[in-house]
Amino acid sequence: MKKLVLSLALATALFSINANAQSKNSSDMKVDIDLNNVKDDKVMVTVTPTKVTASEITYHIPKTVPGTYSEDDYGKYIDNLKAFDAKGKPLSVAKMDDNSWTIKDAKKLAKITYWVNDTYDTEEPGHEFGSKSVFSPAGTNILEGKNFMINTHGFVGYFDGKITEPYTLTIDHPATLWGATSMTDTDASATKDSFTVSRYAELVENPIMYAKPDYTTFNISGMEILIAVYSPNGLITAESITPEMKTMMTAQKNFLGKFNATKKYSVLIYLSDVNTKDAQGFGALEHPTATTVVMPEAMPKDQLAEQLKDVVSHEFFHIVTPLTIHSKEIQDFDYAAPKMSEHLWMYEGVTEYFANLFQINQGLISEDDFYTRMAGKIANSKNLDDTMPFTKMSANVLVKPYKDQYLNVYEKGALIGMCIDIIIREKSNGERGILDLMQKLSSFYGVNKAFNDNELFAKITELTYPEVGEFLNTYVAGPTPIPYETFLAKVGVTKVATKTPGNVFIKGQKPYITVNPNTKEIILFPDAILPDFYAAVGMKGGDIIAGVNGKDYNLDNIYDMIMSSEKWKENDPIEVKIKRDGKDMTLKGKVKLPYDDAETFKATDSSKTKLKEAWLKG
Repeated sequence: MKKLVLSLALATALFSINANAQSKNSSDMKVDIDLNNVKDDKVMVTVTPTKVTASEITYHIPKTVPGTYSEDDYGKYIDNLKAFDAKGKPLSVAKMDDNSWTIKDAKKLAKITYWVNDTYDTEEPGHEFGSKSVFSPAGTNILEGKNFMINTHGFVGYFDGKITEPYTLTIDHPATLWGATSMTDTDASATKDSFTVSRYAELVENPIMYAKPDYTTFNISGMEILIAVYSPNGLITAESITPEMKTMMTAQKNFLGKFNATKKYSVLIYLSDVNTKDAQGFGALEHPTATTVVMPEAMPKDQLAEQLKDVVSHEFFHIVTPLTIHSKEIQDFDYAAPKMSEHLWMYEGVTEYFANLFQINQGLISEDDFYTRMAGKIANSKNLDDTMPFTKMSANVLVKPYKDQYLNVYEKGALIGMCIDIIIREKSNGERGILDLMQKLSSFYGVNKAFNDNELFAKITELTYPEVGEFLNTYVAGPTPIPYETFLAKVGVTKVATKTPGNVFIKGQKPYITVNPNTKEIILFPDAILPDFYAAVGMKGGDIIAGVNGKDYNLDNIYDMIMSSEKWKENDPIEVKIKRDGKDMTLKGKVKLPYDDAETFKATDSSKTKLKEAWLKG
C-alpha cells in the first residue's frame, strides 16, 4: 500500500496462489452481488454456502486485510444480515461484534443475504492521519449506474472452517458497465460476470471496478497489462496516461528480470471528484495481479502521470515482498484478529526503495533527482521517532504509539533498504546488491513457503555478509539512529546544502489562504507573513483571490488552483484577479517562488565512482 498525503505519502500486501485459477464445481461457496438494484446507496449480497455440519456457524467480514495496517472493521458497512433454510424460512442470527454473525440451527442453512454500504460516502478529509475512515484504495464505492469499486473484502466474507474452500462469485450488472479485473469472466453475457477462485484469500486479492468502459491493454515480455480509468467528469482517459504507464512498467520489468511470472496485471484507477463528497484517501493498494489507485481527478494530467509513476511502481514491486517473500503472519493471515509481522522494513521499505532505485537504474530520473529523493526521506524520517526499533513498531503497528509511526515505512524503511544495498555492493566489489538478496530469498522461500519472523535476520546474514546482520540488529531491531552519511560515503556521496522551491499557497501544513464558507471566496490571511510571491505580484493580506491566469477560482475548485500552482516556474508571467476593499482588480507580474533551505547529496569522491555506478546502474 502507498498513501499520498497530497504532496505524497502509502500500502501493502495481499499474497496469492494463482489469481486466474478456475475450479467451478458444486462444492464452491456461491456468492451473488446484484449491482442492478441499488437501494439507499446499498447493494444486496447473497451467499450460498457449502454443506454445514455444525449446529451453529459464524460468518465474518474482515476486520482488516493484508496491506492496510489498520483496523477498518468492514463489517460496520453490512446491514440486515439474514439467514434462511432451503424453504426460505428464517434462521436465528446473532450479531457478535462489528464483523461477525452467528447463525443457529446451521445444519439447515441454505443461504444468507445482507446489504452492503460503500465506504467512500463516509470518508472525511485527513483520515490518513488516524481518523476511522477506510483508506480509499482499500474501500468500496456504490454509485448507481456509474461506478462500483468492488474491493471484494468489503462485500464478501467467510464462514468459520470454510475459508479455504473455492468461491464462485457472480455479479449482475448494467450492460453499460464493464468490470475491470485480473480474474477471468466465465459468463459470456453482457449483464452477468462469473469468477471462480481457489479460496477466500484469492478472492480478497482480486478487486473489480465497474464503470463505463475506458481501458487500454498492452503486453510487456509476455505479461498483459490492463489500465482501466474511471474519471467522473471525463477529464482523464486511460489512453491519455498509457504511454507513461507503459514506459514505467517496461522499466520495472527490465529492472526485476526474472522475478515476476504473472500473466496479467490490472491497474484500476479511480479519479475522485474532490469538489463533491467523494473518496479522500489518495494512494494505492497492491495485490498480486492488480493495483487499486485513487487520485484526485483535478490533478493536471502531467502531474497525475508523475504521481502514478511513483505510486503504481511501488505497488508493482510488492510482487517481490511480501507477495513472494513473507512471514507466516501474512501466509496465514487472520482477517478477524490480525497479527502483524516484524518486517515492515522489508515489505514496505525495500519496496519503496526499489520504486525509486529502478528509476535511476533505468534512466527515468537523474542522479541528482535520486539523491534529492533520498535526502527528503532522511529529513522526513527525522520528523518521526528515529529511536523506535523498526521491528517493534512493525509488530505493533495496529496500536498506539506504534501506528502513529507507520508512515516511516516509506521514509526510514526505504533508507534501510538503501543502506543494506550499499553494504552488499561494497562487500561484493559492486557485483551484487539488495535485488540479488531478494532473488535469493525468493528462491529459498517463495510464494508457498513462509519464514518465521525471528529467523529472517539470520537467513539474510547467511546469504550476504556479517556486516548486513550487524546493521539489521543495530539499526532495525535496535534503537540506534542510522548514520546515513557514513554509509553514503562508502559510494563516494556526501551531503551538500541546497534550496528547494515551495508552494505559494501553503507551507507544510500551514496555508496562506482561507475561505469564506458563505461566499466561497478565497482570501489571503490578513495577518500572515507572506512569501515574496505576493508582493512581487502586488497582493497583500486580506485580498480576495478571484482568478489566476484567466481561470476563476473559489471554494468549489480551490484544489485545482493549488495543484496548478505546482507547475509554476520562477519568473513565469502571471495574472491574478483580486477583490480589494470591494473593488475588482487585475494584477500582473512574474512568479517569485518561495525557497526552503534543505540538504541533498552529491558524488564527490571520484575514487568511489565505479562502486557508485554499480549501486545505481548495476
